[in-house]
Amino acid sequence: MKRYLAIVLLAVAAFALPPAARAEARIYVQIGPPAEVVEVRPGAPGPHHYWVPGHHRWDGHAYVWVGGRWEMPPRHHHAWVRGHWVHHRRHGWYWVEGHWRR
Repeated sequence: MKRYLAIVLLAVAAFALPPAARAEARIYVQIGPPAEVVEVRPGAPGPHHYWVPGHHRWDGHAYVWVGGRWEMPPRHHHAWVRGHWVHHRRHGWYWVEGHWRR
């Protein structure tokens, strides 16, 4: 029972941390991402929507394009920080997820 309680408390503590403080497992890809796809943006659904550009994701075998989308910021004055691939000289490429920033 004590072991179960300790595991639950650790899980709760891990999710209470901000995303940047969590230890996330990185998946490294040996092949660099292809060039970005030029997207045609459909009309915005509303005046406060923001276009979140598409990106290539790794599906375990190849890069797959994920199209862009319109989103509402979680609060006023939040800006979208675009996701991007980062090259690590020893391990390959890894994805940094896009997110809203105040």
